[in-house]
Amino acid sequence: MRYSKVHVEALGYELPPVVVTSEDLEQRLEPMYKKLRIPSGQVESLTGITERRWWDEGYPVSLGAAAAAKKALAKSNVSVKDIGALIYTGVCRENFEPATACVVANEIGITADAFVYDISNACLGVLNGIIDVANRIELGQIKAGLVVSCESSREINEIAIKNMLDDPTMENFSSSLATLTGGSGAAAVLITNKSMASEKRRKLLAATTKAAPEHHRLCRWGIKLSPVALGELFLSPNKLKDAVHQMMEPEAIPSAVKEIMTNQKLPNMISSLLPSEKLPKALTQFMSTDSVSVLKHGVDLGLNTWKSFLENVGWSRDHVDKLICHQVGSGHRDMILRELGVPADKEFSTFKHLGNIGTVSLPLTAAIAEQRGHLIPGDRVGFLGIGSGLNCLMLGWEW
Repeated sequence: MRYSKVHVEALGYELPPVVVTSEDLEQRLEPMYKKLRIPSGQVESLTGITERRWWDEGYPVSLGAAAAAKKALAKSNVSVKDIGALIYTGVCRENFEPATACVVANEIGITADAFVYDISNACLGVLNGIIDVANRIELGQIKAGLVVSCESSREINEIAIKNMLDDPTMENFSSSLATLTGGSGAAAVLITNKSMASEKRRKLLAATTKAAPEHHRLCRWGIKLSPVALGELFLSPNKLKDAVHQMMEPEAIPSAVKEIMTNQKLPNMISSLLPSEKLPKALTQFMSTDSVSVLKHGVDLGLNTWKSFLENVGWSRDHVDKLICHQVGSGHRDMILRELGVPADKEFSTFKHLGNIGTVSLPLTAAIAEQRGHLIPGDRVGFLGIGSGLNCLMLGWEW
């Protein structure tokens, strides 16, 4: 994929107010640490993350995305009426429907003629959104578009801590460690046709994508039915519990079932038999990550994509002035740079103080890198994104 008409006019971001340190999380995990004889400081030692942010409880992700969008628009000469597409790309969304993009569009005053929709692709969402808008601009469908996202880690962090305290095993600690790296934040990318670009900067040159879907089970975040909670709904017969435990793996639950698992949507005959105050407990979020395998296969996929990307954009490795990578942690950062053969001083990181903010990490990091003078006019910049699935997408820019 090559481009000739696409520029990033502005980047905006919003940071949550609540700072949560890795030490704060470990203090809550003290009973498990004592039982397993885990020394304190492991989260920071293994990931390089000292703190992350949380939104206030109940804060809607649409408001965070709208705040970032307003900041991007305020830094540009583009009016909201010029926006031909608004795409919300976060993993965190407010409902199954409508699209969270509709809420953001209403908040910032998008016109009735714009494309308004969500895109979801794990941590690659914003990059996929950029390509979607870029394609529309190249085709002449629109002149400007906004890609927005907001991620919230508070709830899944809390669930992970509870699960580790309820089941204090080394296996549970290992599979939950990546969850503790999660952070929160919002970002917006304002993309325009070159005719509207005020500075003719941040020109998109090319993009390359590769996938390794055989590794789709390595990192998962979703909703599952709790076998114990379901058993309690039916007076806890042991045989029912055992059967439910066998049947209700997360991937075995049809999406239609997940949508109707509320008292309001269950058939009357069934909902009348179930105690309503217990029903929500049958559903819970889960996140599970095989960190070792994600690192190994993710780096392999990244290296394969990198080789194709350099050929596509017409650069050699030494032509790349700066890199902005998806923010996972120190282990991932160090290994990917080593495998790509890129010096560490060409890369800019934010994970130490912000954690892994999923889709928001890369654009937010790019915005801060520009603010701090790491990205300067004329730089040849690579955006390196990777997400669960596994999918990899790299974008080349003339900054």
